[in-house]
Amino acid sequence: MNNTTQFAANRALDLICLGRLAVDLYAQQIGARLEDVTSFAKYLGGSSANIAFGSARLGLRSAMLSRVGDDHMGRFLTETLQAEGCDTSHVSVDPERLTAMVTLGLKDRDTFPLIFYRENCADMAIRAEDVDEAYIASSRALLITGTHFSTAAMHQVSSLALAQARRNKVRTVLDIDYRPVLWGLSPRADGATRFVSNDGVTRHLQGILPLFDLVVGTEEEFMIAGGGADIVASLAAVRAATPATLVVKRGPLGCAVIEGAIPASLDAAFNYRGVQVEVMNVLGAGDAFLAGFLSQWLRGADYTACCRSANACGALVVARHACAPAMPTPAELDYFLANAARLQRPGEDAQLNRLHRVTARRAQWDELCVFAFDHRNQFFDMAQQLGADERRVPQLKQLLVQAVAQTEAALQLAGGTGVLIDDRYGADALNAATGRGWWIGRPVELPGSNPLVFDWGRSIGSHLVSWPKEHVIKCLVQLHPDDQVENRLEQEAQVKALYDAAQISGHELLLEVIPSKAMAAKPDTVLRAVKRLYNIGVYPEWWKLEHMDENQWRAIDALVQERDPYCRGVVLLGLHASIDELAASFQASRHSSTCRGFMVGRTIFHAPSTRWLAGQIDDAALIAEVRANFESLIGIWRQTRQTGRQAGGQQSMERAA
Repeated sequence: MNNTTQFAANRALDLICLGRLAVDLYAQQIGARLEDVTSFAKYLGGSSANIAFGSARLGLRSAMLSRVGDDHMGRFLTETLQAEGCDTSHVSVDPERLTAMVTLGLKDRDTFPLIFYRENCADMAIRAEDVDEAYIASSRALLITGTHFSTAAMHQVSSLALAQARRNKVRTVLDIDYRPVLWGLSPRADGATRFVSNDGVTRHLQGILPLFDLVVGTEEEFMIAGGGADIVASLAAVRAATPATLVVKRGPLGCAVIEGAIPASLDAAFNYRGVQVEVMNVLGAGDAFLAGFLSQWLRGADYTACCRSANACGALVVARHACAPAMPTPAELDYFLANAARLQRPGEDAQLNRLHRVTARRAQWDELCVFAFDHRNQFFDMAQQLGADERRVPQLKQLLVQAVAQTEAALQLAGGTGVLIDDRYGADALNAATGRGWWIGRPVELPGSNPLVFDWGRSIGSHLVSWPKEHVIKCLVQLHPDDQVENRLEQEAQVKALYDAAQISGHELLLEVIPSKAMAAKPDTVLRAVKRLYNIGVYPEWWKLEHMDENQWRAIDALVQERDPYCRGVVLLGLHASIDELAASFQASRHSSTCRGFMVGRTIFHAPSTRWLAGQIDDAALIAEVRANFESLIGIWRQTRQTGRQAGGQQSMERAA
């Protein structure tokens, strides 16, 4: 079935979504009554926002037009949309109202209690001055949800946006999004009820239907829009009001697309079969469906492609915990469609889960200059040897954070600097570093353990729950491929358990591989250790490796590219090397395609920290000396990279000649 919709050319945006923008609090205890839930996960929510988010993830240039409160939740929502590539230039901040919120439970496959906290909320207070005609005209399509016609004020604003869209050849999309509670038709705590017949709502919707080119809803939503006794009669009533293309979401049956006359039965329409999966959570699946549909519709694809994408997106989200974060990426969607017949439980497929994790938009770290002071034993020993109070070590680490901040500002390192900090002595330093946009790593290994032991015991996953998502798990493992079998297998089992825990917690993982010095090292020892971890299904975002020569770097580059093209990169460790030794290490890695930077500690902090703990220098002198060492290394690193790029460019010219 062909999609004959014509879209305006040369528009800056593909889609503007006007409507609900709220925080979803999802119960983490599946099967519990909402009354018995003890913890929630926070996500971006609201049907319009979910669609904007999902369509951006699928490559559309999407935007949000709404309001949030001048509060922490509002900032969370705008930052989340921005991180996914959505334009939020027309998300206004309401100084008088709070950001909307929803609590949701997952009782069983059919019961999903939810409560809307939307009394006088920000996204229902969009004003006429928020709707800029030039902005509306910059898009190819405008989507509005039915909820934003449920009050007189929002009906007026939404109608203004529609009029502007139609004057400027912007295609208009209605997501019926019928929630009886938001129309005042069910008790305030009853957000789960999806259908209550009401003539007033039907008349209201039929009054706006002529303004839309595409209308999307479930069978129940078309029933309220049409007001008929059954779905066909309701669709006939809708068709009498609008020539729009109608898309009927049919759950596990897929969807139907109707252009022109309404057929005698819904089965007689153009239908595309849905993807069958086991349901975890139906909430948000319709938003994912529409994001998938629009991602193809706005590209001019036929309705087979639109429906295939829509049904697959809905199936993936219905099998997952969240709404917006559960939306698929293009790579993930392609994989799912190619393997849908065997993926009735998408959440159990390791490759699909990994694609969902690694192909979503995330902060880029093309260069990493990291100051590592996650050392625990070394700082303890230093204090003991100097007779210094151990309680001064946490103070010292906070001063080191100040040094990094000053270096970042002085060298304009935003987006390229970071820290490695423990939480034994560095908890306050971690708190001070968090939220600055730095790369932040935290160790989990018991220092010196071989076989690997975690600092908090085997239940590492339960500890990660308390970590901010921006913190990266750092684990040093003394893995030697020629170790005794029992020891090596224990090491590998611990690393695999950590990797699995990271997949659930959502934290990135850095593995620092230093083969045990008790055994002889060969030129390929590190390479074989890394290869072994790949072989057992461990794909960390980052590797931290010691000095290698150029041939060893070429081998590492080839291995990473072959096994994990989504790897974030390799960083160099220091091991208390001298500046000259580190410079040689930087030089050897200068042509590497995977080496992103360095993570060095004792070379930077040891001498200044010793003097500070001994009372020989004050705080300012400590910071100055640490900065001098750190900035010297950064200068050497950058000079090496510049030389490497110049040499590479010269070699390319010579090959071309």
